[in-house]
Amino acid sequence: MAFQKRAPAGAKGAPARRRFTRRKGCRFCGDKSMKIDYKEVRNLRYFISERGKIVPRRISGCCADHQRKVCEAIKRARNIALLPFTSSHSLD
Repeated sequence: MAFQKRAPAGAKGAPARRRFTRRKGCRFCGDKSMKIDYKEVRNLRYFISERGKIVPRRISGCCADHQRKVCEAIKRARNIALLPFTSSHSLD
């Protein structure tokens, strides 16, 4: 045969691939003095992508409770025009 077929990763005899990534800690759980507030736009910009989307939990590293509060704060800041809805609106 010209090509050898590889066994799938879950098959017997195949080496298991492990990915080890450092677990991100929630920045709000680590620093109790940081508060989530819709008026603090500088803190909320970290949780918005370049396109204007809210960054998911697995990327931001927030715990579920704080991610919910961050999303709520971002939505409030958008409604009163402190943050843009899309990337075409500039903040500066």
